[in-house]
Amino acid sequence: MRQKITVRLKDNSYDIHVGEGLLDQAGELVAPILARPKTVIITDENVARHQLPRLERALTNADISFDSLILPAGEATKSFEQLEKLLDRLLELRLERSDKIIAFGGGVIGDLVGFAASIYQRGIGFIQIPTTLLSQVDSAVGGKTGINSPRGKNLIGSFHQPDLVLTDVTVLDSLPERQLLAGYAEVVKYGLIGDKDFFHWLENNGRKIISGDPAARIEAILTSCRAKARIVAEDEKEQGVRALLNLGHTFGHALEAEVGYSGDLLHGEAVAIGMVMAFDLSVKMGLCPASDAENVRRHLEDISLPTTIGHGNHPISKIHMTATDLYDHTLHDKKTSAGKVTYVLASAIGGAMLRRDVAPEDIREIFQQALKTRPL
Repeated sequence: MRQKITVRLKDNSYDIHVGEGLLDQAGELVAPILARPKTVIITDENVARHQLPRLERALTNADISFDSLILPAGEATKSFEQLEKLLDRLLELRLERSDKIIAFGGGVIGDLVGFAASIYQRGIGFIQIPTTLLSQVDSAVGGKTGINSPRGKNLIGSFHQPDLVLTDVTVLDSLPERQLLAGYAEVVKYGLIGDKDFFHWLENNGRKIISGDPAARIEAILTSCRAKARIVAEDEKEQGVRALLNLGHTFGHALEAEVGYSGDLLHGEAVAIGMVMAFDLSVKMGLCPASDAENVRRHLEDISLPTTIGHGNHPISKIHMTATDLYDHTLHDKKTSAGKVTYVLASAIGGAMLRRDVAPEDIREIFQQALKTRPL
């Protein structure tokens, strides 16, 4: 059974299809929006190994011709080097401006391919087929695309909405648990920013999502996508309320930059630590009850996500960092305006807010607190 959510925008509305087995139906779902029966699949080595034959069969069965481009897996692929190689290959394949390309992978592939689509011949269409929980609930929806810089994450990019999103929960079965957990952090985010009841539902059902219950996964994805679709429809270019979706990300991006976007810290793991830091900072500023911050920490730890930089069982705990270096990374955040970083804080679980009046010494202190070891 397939369910549909529509992201309603002034100029670029599109549908998100969610269900089981959609990858095998991709040809019939994609064909109606192609100007000609031709496309290019861009994926990474991991997805190619586990899922690419299913997509290729689906396109072949719908008489859609295609080329498959396989990129290296990992955050380092979101780079100028890989962007240039991808654009050159698309030019070599003589894609036309009316064509659409397919981003088949997690957040890295979706962000890179979306950015390439936004600048190839001044913009062509693209289709998102997300293969990780993180991309299914977050990065594949909303049109944020981009690459990383040594100075910070996603600092080079554009807003370019997809033409279609196909979310097949069965592709999650081949993911390592660590990847599922990383995506789960973004699911929790939606409860923390504006849906207390969803957070409590996750407290009771989070382990089902990780262990592979299809109904629980579909419910979590639908709830997350509906929330993001509402926010994006209200604020497509992140001029206001959409910034709430960055809960934990300013802190998390600082951690990712410090480890060089390596596999030592996945994006969702950084977000989990960052959300705990955001709630701790909210408590410190007198905005949020300490009990809510502790509930957030407890749930993330119960589900086996890291909640501190000095987490004893996680690779990040072995990397030397200082609070000053981490604070310096936050100054390159995209939400900086007039020299001040906008932080997403909280009055309670389900009550996120934007604040620009955060003292630098409080940020450094929160980083210092997070550097302390807290074993599971």
